[in-house]
Amino acid sequence: MVNSGIDGGIYPRGFDPAFDWPWPLVKAKSVVRLNYGRALREGDRSLGQIPVYGTNGQCGFHNSALASGPGVILGRKGQGPLGVEWCDSDYWVIDTAYFVTPLDDRIDLRYFYYLTKYIGLNHLKDGTSNPGLSRDTFGDLLLPLPPMEVQLAIAGIVRELDDKIELNRKMNETLETMARALFKSWFVDFDPVRAKAEGRDTSLPTPIADLFPDSFEDSDHGEIPRGWPLKTMDEEFRITMGQSPPGDTYSEENVGLPFYQGRTDFGDRYPRRRIYCSAPTRLAESGDTLVSVRAPVGSVNMAYERCCIGRGVAAVRHLSGASSYTCYALQALKYVFNTFEAEGTVFGSISKKDFHAIRQPAPPPLVVGAFERLAGSLDQGILANSAESDTLAELREVLLPRVISGELRITAVRDEITAQ
Repeated sequence: MVNSGIDGGIYPRGFDPAFDWPWPLVKAKSVVRLNYGRALREGDRSLGQIPVYGTNGQCGFHNSALASGPGVILGRKGQGPLGVEWCDSDYWVIDTAYFVTPLDDRIDLRYFYYLTKYIGLNHLKDGTSNPGLSRDTFGDLLLPLPPMEVQLAIAGIVRELDDKIELNRKMNETLETMARALFKSWFVDFDPVRAKAEGRDTSLPTPIADLFPDSFEDSDHGEIPRGWPLKTMDEEFRITMGQSPPGDTYSEENVGLPFYQGRTDFGDRYPRRRIYCSAPTRLAESGDTLVSVRAPVGSVNMAYERCCIGRGVAAVRHLSGASSYTCYALQALKYVFNTFEAEGTVFGSISKKDFHAIRQPAPPPLVVGAFERLAGSLDQGILANSAESDTLAELREVLLPRVISGELRITAVRDEITAQ
């Protein structure tokens, strides 16, 4: 149920209905048009660089575009949160989403994007079994329309925060690449063992080099370091398969624990908080590795806080405790599922039984401990960058309604950003 506002319009969620606006509120249909996307099944897409968007955001690539960028894409239907996405390039939108066209020069597209992302779309959905956002309902949404120079200033300030967040993401990408390379060298290519077996220098400090054997042995997985037995997942890890709670326990207002339903909630390293659950049934703890187990299987993230997991997610923790195997577990599971993908093994879902049956060489705890000490410093950098990005995102959420409403001057906002 949505709240009616001025002239029968829908008052924008997140703003005080009693606020005395310094500029007009206009119906969305007077400044933008929502265009339907066009069906494009995954099997019909051709290899290319054009991003494809659906109701929850980007869902692949294609070799031709439906719309010219830059553009804004709005989710149209589905039980989960509807996406509000920005795309700089040309793009394709499938039929579960809309793309936006400004009707005139009264509204800046990036300002519209930030405003709509803040207001959200879920509260505007109609229907129960397959709820959706109609163009008529969105068209009645009231949007604050400051002068163009104010819109541009607001969009510029929020973009500064987004740029800082993007810089942190790129730094994390570099740190993640380093951690992945170290894991591959030690536990996939077995470089230290190979060097010792061939009488070469391992390039590692002697205390670490001494932890590795100097020969290999045969196994049904091929050549593996001597003394590193093949173990199934359930021999090394505790796997908790997620379970989705009743829909009426979900919340977008930070009530309960963060709730991750599947791959669409995953970020580069940590999942994105988009929805909460007040009655969780299956939990993951801080440091657990999160794995998508449905459509498709194998995306990997790490829980940095206690959270609720739905049926599309499994939480994995080493039997010795997450703190002693955190980095190793994350990288090991990434490698396992990347290997399946590289070999063309595609799962629509994976059961707990099949998950348990996956086997890989199990290095001794002292070797894993050495890896944790090295990779852990990289992970601390990733965590610090991610925490800063969360702070910047929270600042954005606090400042945005205040600058849009005119309650806070642009110069004051710039001072606040500089202080971060």
